[in-house]
Amino acid sequence: MPEVVSTVRRSRNSHGQVVEEIGTAIVAGEFPVGSVLPGDVELAQRFGVSRTVLREAMKTLTAKGLVVPKARIGTRVTDPQYWNMFDSDVLTWHFEAGVSEEFLLNLYDIRMAFEPAAAELAAERAGPDEIEGLRQLADDMGKPGHTIESLALADLRFHLALANASGNPFMRTLGSLIKAALVGAFKMSSEPVVGRRGPEVRSSHMAIVDAIAARDLEAARKAMVNVISVGRERARATHVTQHSG
Repeated sequence: MPEVVSTVRRSRNSHGQVVEEIGTAIVAGEFPVGSVLPGDVELAQRFGVSRTVLREAMKTLTAKGLVVPKARIGTRVTDPQYWNMFDSDVLTWHFEAGVSEEFLLNLYDIRMAFEPAAAELAAERAGPDEIEGLRQLADDMGKPGHTIESLALADLRFHLALANASGNPFMRTLGSLIKAALVGAFKMSSEPVVGRRGPEVRSSHMAIVDAIAARDLEAARKAMVNVISVGRERARATHVTQHSG
């Protein structure tokens, strides 16, 4: 997954680079809430871009809710309550800046609100090919030789495929939340536990697939609740361990 992320970043154009650098700085607090960003000339020189590119970057950050332009004042950093937390970039910037236990648990709360419903919908609507695809993805998690990175990627593929199998386009848009939670857990995991986790993760996800195949909506919901609950507790325990002592 780090290789994938770095490749994406290298391929970004100057607009994307400016958005990422300023966005990361805002989330990390380098540009505090309520502060006014440096002027266009200074920022354009800092990033080596034209003022046109800079203005487009500011429009993107405004759309994400991180800044708001004020006439005769400048571009002001907004309060986090206005940030679009469903935006994949905003979520990624939070993990890069370092997240609190509260942030992690809030993220799992949102997953708990939506993903069990997605599992129910998949049990009702998923076609045979989609179910078989989910079964293969769940089985992949139990294969030997997984690293933390490859297991996290297999987990991500399963949950994104399930969101698609729900047949609800709104569920598909939650992919950024799912990705942030799983990538965040990946970043905070430790290598020695991978070998023991693969079969466990496979089993819990296969329970979701079996319920979907049986068209058992309630069982599919419960199986997903179990998966998210385990992930939530693991993330919480890992975060506590890393911040103790």
